[in-house]
Amino acid sequence: MDLQKFQKTHQWIKDELNSSANFWLEHGLDREHGGVYTCLDRKGEIFSTDKSVWMQGRCGWIYSFLCTNYGVRKEWLEASKSCIDFLEEHCVNRDAGGRLYFTVTGDGRPLRQRRYCFSEDFYTMANAEYYANTGDTASLERARRAYELTYDLRHGRIKDPTGLGPKTIPETRTGRAFGDPMIYLNVTAVMRRCDPERRELYDARAKECVDEILRYHYKPELKCVLETVGPNGELQTETTAGRVVNPGHDIEGSWFLAEQANLTGDRELHAIAENIFRNAFEAGWDKQYGGLLYFIDCMGKPPEAYEHDMKLWWPHNEILIASMMFYRDTKDPYYLDRFYETVDYCQKHFADPAYGEWYGYLRRDGLPTEPPCKGSTFKGPFHVPRSLIIVDKLMDEVEQA
Repeated sequence: MDLQKFQKTHQWIKDELNSSANFWLEHGLDREHGGVYTCLDRKGEIFSTDKSVWMQGRCGWIYSFLCTNYGVRKEWLEASKSCIDFLEEHCVNRDAGGRLYFTVTGDGRPLRQRRYCFSEDFYTMANAEYYANTGDTASLERARRAYELTYDLRHGRIKDPTGLGPKTIPETRTGRAFGDPMIYLNVTAVMRRCDPERRELYDARAKECVDEILRYHYKPELKCVLETVGPNGELQTETTAGRVVNPGHDIEGSWFLAEQANLTGDRELHAIAENIFRNAFEAGWDKQYGGLLYFIDCMGKPPEAYEHDMKLWWPHNEILIASMMFYRDTKDPYYLDRFYETVDYCQKHFADPAYGEWYGYLRRDGLPTEPPCKGSTFKGPFHVPRSLIIVDKLMDEVEQA
């Protein structure tokens, strides 16, 4: 390993983390109503005041997670609390069993409800991490309650109180989504770390998630993890939806699995996680322009999603985490090479030294969509700072070793 190159890259990671964390504090925080605006242009100017409920939870978590890793700072804890308070006051649909909305207005009036449980997932993480930094038991109880609600909904133990029903007519087609066990595995890891009193429960739930991913979605014969499968893991490859592979999701899931493998000492699971990473990177990395394609078809047919060949920020964040984690664990230079390759792409195409933060959406050729933006309903203070925090700590461990 070239230590000088490694340390120079490590310093870039630290600088980008400061840039990202400060960008959202300066431009995104709503000092009037609370919470965070995420529809920001290149310079950080707000272009829509509607608020993503996902992002209130993600932002609430990330600023508490910064405190967890670097010590409590007043501005970070205040940002986290602002988002958590906004969630509690405006984003919980108490007429629908405590489900959360998907979007609300800037002052907190409900706009949209969605079927999936990701708003609840990030609400759980935010409250758990805030509790870990403050000891606020009300936050812990909210985290525990939402954690159980999403478990019950995903496993059909209760009927969805929103009344939205399934997306497809179940008599015609039903199935499983990879995102459900993958995200719940990550939420469980946060809960286990922040709420050690219930370690046994979280260990059992994590095992369930791993079993579900490997039993139903992991398809080594196709060298991928499928986003959608039948109820028993059946291939539904007669449809485009049944052939969709999201390489970024595969890679994100690979490091969730590796974390679990490291915690339990499961070397077989770690090897599977490595295999998932390698397959996703090799299939998804654009050989012509660089960067990771957003969607691919497991059989090489045309993907239906119009954004399939775009380059989005977050899959590259996941590569940074996963490649450095696997390099730390194995010392295999393959992973360090993939890390540097991705760093180089991010430096050239995503990072913005002039105004800070990363562009969210690039065309296939690596140029930002016009006009460029730094945030949206789906992009906010989460993937970029999360990856930089985790990579910073992983690189510390590699250097110490």
